[in-house]
Amino acid sequence: LAVIGSLQFGYNTGVINAPEQKLRRFFNTSSERYGEHFSEGTITMLWSFAVAIFSVGGMIGSFSVGAMVNKFGRRKSMLLSNALALLGGSLMGFSALCQSFEMIIIGRLVIGVFCGLCTGLTPMYLGEISPTAVRGAFGTLHQLGVVIGILVAQIFGLEFLLGSDTLWPLLLALTILPAILQSIMLPFCPESPRYLIIVLNREEEARKALVRLRGSEDVDDDIQEMKEEGMKMAMEKKVTILELFRSPNYRQPIIIAIILQLSQQLSGINAVFYYSTSIFEKAGVTQPVYATIGAGVVNTVFTVVSLFLVERAGRRTLHMTGLAGMAICALIMTISLALQDTNQSLSYLAIVAVFGFVASFEMGPGPIPWFIVAELFSQGPRPAAMAVSGFSNWAANFLVGLSFPKLQELCGSYVFIIFMVLLILFFIFTFLRVPETRGRTFDDIAQGFADSARNPNHSTVPEKVIIDSSDSKNPPPMSPTEKVPMVDLPPQKL
Repeated sequence: LAVIGSLQFGYNTGVINAPEQKLRRFFNTSSERYGEHFSEGTITMLWSFAVAIFSVGGMIGSFSVGAMVNKFGRRKSMLLSNALALLGGSLMGFSALCQSFEMIIIGRLVIGVFCGLCTGLTPMYLGEISPTAVRGAFGTLHQLGVVIGILVAQIFGLEFLLGSDTLWPLLLALTILPAILQSIMLPFCPESPRYLIIVLNREEEARKALVRLRGSEDVDDDIQEMKEEGMKMAMEKKVTILELFRSPNYRQPIIIAIILQLSQQLSGINAVFYYSTSIFEKAGVTQPVYATIGAGVVNTVFTVVSLFLVERAGRRTLHMTGLAGMAICALIMTISLALQDTNQSLSYLAIVAVFGFVASFEMGPGPIPWFIVAELFSQGPRPAAMAVSGFSNWAANFLVGLSFPKLQELCGSYVFIIFMVLLILFFIFTFLRVPETRGRTFDDIAQGFADSARNPNHSTVPEKVIIDSSDSKNPPPMSPTEKVPMVDLPPQKL
């Protein structure tokens, strides 16, 4: 049910592409209210504005996540944000009836704010309710919701379904239905037990929520882990967005979080989807729109694959594998597109490269940046960190959407060389700086960064420390939250 918000994000990202020509004509006819027809340049500007303002709304929404979850909690924030989906969907759905192109633009802004909230709220809620052992798999569900949403938008946008001259307002308004479904069902879901016990200090409610989520009465270890994290938080002052960059404890993880989000948007995935139709046309595909939907299917299938791999291979390994695969496919695409005039068979190689690029993206750079941010931070700084990283993602999305058409015009098929270089740089950064978070508690990960900040000469990638006590006659007691021996720490000076 939480992932319905992710589906909304994907649907509203992809839904605007199919009815482009219908919307352009609508902008022209609705301009009659001003006593004149818009020029072709004005219509193009309005169309670009309607597309881009979605990302502006996303930046506003993602930046509001921290304040919203601290005030209303995780579940209630998701519930309240659906009001924006209902408003935005209604504005776009009734735009044709009211002959108002302004309603589409305002509706896209409102729905963008809603989707910006979803990109922070959903991964945070999923991360906090999931058991440590399968937290990565649950986190991948967010990206699965996104790609299913994009695929649904592509299918419903076909001419014979909702992409026709008369039904496109219904296509844009369809986002209301999942919002209503989620609003009805969310009250039956538990609030995040981590929020209940650490922020609200309601241990009994947190215990009940954990019993429901785990399907077992034995939740003492989870409660103890959350209490330990809460005690450490109590000794810290409230973490603001500025504090994330000022404090040495948070500076490294917030930089990692931002770079990972940039690696998703600057990987070139949107450029490939933008370019895929022309690639398929040049290869002689008679219905390129169906080939593009095929790429959407590959998108979905490999997100499911990563769902099962993320807890086995690990976040860091999968992310690097995905970046490397995308870089290789970008190189193949560039070569095949540049030489396809001399050899027609290279066009088919370009199609294979498109599918390989999409598959590699969903193995790592697609799902991992969303949920690993929630893992890199403890409960206190997490809302602010999710807000900053989400804003970075939306800002990069906006810049790519704004600059790619011009880059494509200047560079042609060689535009993928730019993305290949960026992918290699992101691979190097991930190898040197990003820690593996699989199987580690939130507190353990945060402690690793704190130790790294205190000892800069130590390894740049803070990993879990396992203490070997095999030679000891009297092994130390076991920690209740981490199945490793406890050790005595030297007394600290006050």
